[in-house]
Amino acid sequence: TSRGGSEHDFCASIAAPRSARESMEQVDWSALKRQAGYRAVDDYVRSGMKVGLGTGSTAAFAVERVGQKLASGELKDLVCVPTSERTKCMAEEAGIPLATLDDLEELLDVTIDGADTVDSALNLVKGGGGALLREKMVETRSHQFIVIVDESKISAEGLGPAFPIPVEILPFGYLSTMRIIQALPSLQAAGVTPVLRRGNVSNNREDGDEIAITDNGNYIVDLRLERPLADPQATAEELIHVVGVVEHGLFCGLAAAAIVAAASGVSVMEKDKKKQ
Repeated sequence: TSRGGSEHDFCASIAAPRSARESMEQVDWSALKRQAGYRAVDDYVRSGMKVGLGTGSTAAFAVERVGQKLASGELKDLVCVPTSERTKCMAEEAGIPLATLDDLEELLDVTIDGADTVDSALNLVKGGGGALLREKMVETRSHQFIVIVDESKISAEGLGPAFPIPVEILPFGYLSTMRIIQALPSLQAAGVTPVLRRGNVSNNREDGDEIAITDNGNYIVDLRLERPLADPQATAEELIHVVGVVEHGLFCGLAAAAIVAAASGVSVMEKDKKKQ
């Protein structure tokens, strides 16, 4: 997924000093994402595992690393499940053996994927890349889900304002579904504006007139919020009970850890604590 939110997301209530802002502007974000993706594979993937492969710009580096380690012989006998058609093509090009969830009777050992926003409790917003349904299916069928992000995705203020929350909905009656979503109490309290995704499904920029279509043939509504969600889990429950909603981009309580790449180095973030 493309990097969303401002470079101040991880700051609670005060702006970063000018020197800090200038430092962040000079950061090579692609290099940071590569560090996080490689670290996740190096730390959590072992030979013989069944591995879920995420979607997006950061997850792509994890796919790259898996391909490298298979080619070198450092990893053997992996079976991987991609979370999107884009990831499937990337993995095939890298020579990674693939399967589907239907092929595997047991849970995956680990899934590695990116996120658009991460809060201090490791609740996530995902789906900027348009693959939220398949991502959630794979990640809930894994023993362990590891998130890989750069530091711009960490939000101390909570979920919502830093990056719109994607919701995958059925095309049938989509305007009606959008109206019901907009009226949900927790979203009203957060100042929601629902926006139908158009153009390229793999980002939430307005880069076309046609309605964006997911790999599953559905639409995506991006929920722009003025204020953070008071209770992400409560909002998740409200959304999933709307008839017409297929899945939403709130991933609450699923991640075991987040590998965070910053200019100062790579660290592992666990619930309400952080370690190097």
